[in-house]
Amino acid sequence: MVGEHLLGKVAIVTGSGRGIGKAIALRLAKAGADVVVHDENEEAPSKFGESKSLDEVAEQVRAFGRRSLALFGDLTIPQNCQQVVDAVMSEFGHIDILVNNAGGDIGANYQKPEPNDLFIPEPDLYVVLNRNLLTTINMCRAVVPIMMRQGYGKIVNIASVVAFVSREREIVYSVSKAGVVHFTRCLAVMLRPHGINVNAVAPGDTLTGRYLATLKQRGLSLEDVKPKGRLERFGEPDDIAKVVEFFASDWSDFVTGQTLVVDGGMFLGKI
Repeated sequence: MVGEHLLGKVAIVTGSGRGIGKAIALRLAKAGADVVVHDENEEAPSKFGESKSLDEVAEQVRAFGRRSLALFGDLTIPQNCQQVVDAVMSEFGHIDILVNNAGGDIGANYQKPEPNDLFIPEPDLYVVLNRNLLTTINMCRAVVPIMMRQGYGKIVNIASVVAFVSREREIVYSVSKAGVVHFTRCLAVMLRPHGINVNAVAPGDTLTGRYLATLKQRGLSLEDVKPKGRLERFGEPDDIAKVVEFFASDWSDFVTGQTLVVDGGMFLGKI
C-alpha cells in the first residue's frame, strides 16, 4: 500500500539516477512526496546498468501518483545549484525536503582513484573533495533561504561510515565524508531557530551497481559477499532509503544534528 505521510511535500534528491539516490527518490515518492530527481549529466544514470535514464526514474516516481521533475547539473558549480532550485520553485512553489546524495569515491575519469591514499592523483583529489563536500554545501546554500522563509524544512545529507573509521586507503573520500558529518552538525545549530532539521545518514558497504563494479575490479563476486545472516551482510540501497524516509518525515521532528550509521553493525568496535 502506498503511504501518504509525506503527501504534499516536495523533495529534491541529488544524484538520484541510480543506486542509493534512486532508492531514496522512490521511497519518498511511495510515502507521498513529489520528487525532483537529479544527476550530473544524461549519461550518469546508465553508467552501471541500474537505470536507462533519469527520465525513467522520474516515470517510476510518477507511477506512485506523484509529480516529478528530472534535472541535470554539476553541483560543484554554485550557479547550477541555483538553476536546479529555481526550476523546482517555478514548478512546485516550495521545497520541503533536500537529500544531498550526490557524491562517491569517484575520480576525474569516473573510476575509483588509483592510488587512493595520500598520493591520490591531484585531479582526483579535488574531484573527490568537491563531489562529496562542496555539492552538499552548495545545495544547502541554494535551498536554505527558501526553507528559512517557510519556517520549515528537512535536510538529509548522505555521509559514509568511513567518516568515522581510519583507513589507509580512501583517505580523501573519508575526509570529505567526515566534513559532511561536521557540516551537518554545524548547519543544524544554525537552522535550529528556524525550525529546520538537518541530519545525516552514514551507509556502510551497500550493493549498488557502482559498488558491484568495484568488487569486480578487486577480483571479487557476489558469491564472495554472500549474506551470512540478517545483519551479517552488505546493505541494500533500500536499507539506506528507509532511514532517509525517517529523517525526511515528521517521525524525526525532534531530531537534528545527528548522523545515523546504517551498516548492520559491521563497523561496531571500530568506530
